[in-house]
Amino acid sequence: MRILVAPDKFAGTLSAVEAADAIATGWLRQAPGDEVDLVPMSDGGPGFVDVLHAALGGELVATTVVGPTERAGTVPAAFLLVGDVAYVESAQACGLHLSGGEGADRATTYGVGALVVRAVEAGARRVVVGLGGSGTNDGGAGLLAALGARADGPLEEGPAGLEQVSRVDLAAARERLAGVEVVAASDVDNPLTGLFGATRTYGPQKGIPEEQLPRWDAALERFAEATDRRVSLEKGAGAAGGLGFALLLLGATRQPGIGLVADAVRLAERARDADVVLTGEGAFDFSSGAGKVPAGVAAVAAEALRPCVALAGQVLVGAREMRALGMDAAYSLVDLVGEERAYADPAGSLAALAQRVARTWSR
Repeated sequence: MRILVAPDKFAGTLSAVEAADAIATGWLRQAPGDEVDLVPMSDGGPGFVDVLHAALGGELVATTVVGPTERAGTVPAAFLLVGDVAYVESAQACGLHLSGGEGADRATTYGVGALVVRAVEAGARRVVVGLGGSGTNDGGAGLLAALGARADGPLEEGPAGLEQVSRVDLAAARERLAGVEVVAASDVDNPLTGLFGATRTYGPQKGIPEEQLPRWDAALERFAEATDRRVSLEKGAGAAGGLGFALLLLGATRQPGIGLVADAVRLAERARDADVVLTGEGAFDFSSGAGKVPAGVAAVAAEALRPCVALAGQVLVGAREMRALGMDAAYSLVDLVGEERAYADPAGSLAALAQRVARTWSR
């Protein structure tokens, strides 16, 4: 049989590349005669650059940038340069793993802007910024500051700084990107502010206490009024704590992250060549249908008329919901080996789960 292995990262334990390797290892223990095609995936969040580098080749340009918080300090980062196209992973400069889920009131996206600047200086005429996994909630103000924007208050001090901002001049930032096509790669549809905005939807997972959500949402409202209120209402403006908003202000187009990666790795073509498609992520739940990798892979598998099976750290939906998300079956790592072992040996545990799944799905 021909097996296509296309997982996302298992957040906090395995990268998408590591997860794909573990699944292949376990599967081939059970079915050594099968042909396994590894296609690690990303929706624009952590792993975006590594996945595209594996698929497209190109040059990884290493650098260092300012992290999201003072505690994070300077952090290593790299963008991928393929001809005159650069791929930037925002999580490398402002990821939740760097902030530790703390200090979102002052966390900045300045480092993401620095990566964009360096990509342009390296000759990029198209810059694709993967959005996801951020520990920031600054509306992308830090990114704008790194590109040269000026204001009557601090743009690089998180939403706390935005409380002092009433005027923003974007001329220098737009000039810096003159002649450069910018793409925001994200599947998030949220606007910048409001009930479904960046702060109220994603703020709690970044460490913002419930009682402070209205304050920081109001700070982003103030920032929107100082720049362009209409853009703040566009789909995707709330992606990555508002990084989507900043990129849209600069004329970026929005492209679904999972679709962009799927095209780059020729996922549809490779699914047609497979007998079974495997995907996975840390927690398979209802949010998996909101532009995340498993749902995207399942949609491609369905188009190719191939069964799609999910391997996840935890499966938090029932059979009916699982089918609604496009899966023929879903298997839980924690159910097989227990939570303690799953975290202590994620690669070995995932391989064991894949071996178990192969007993059912390999002829």
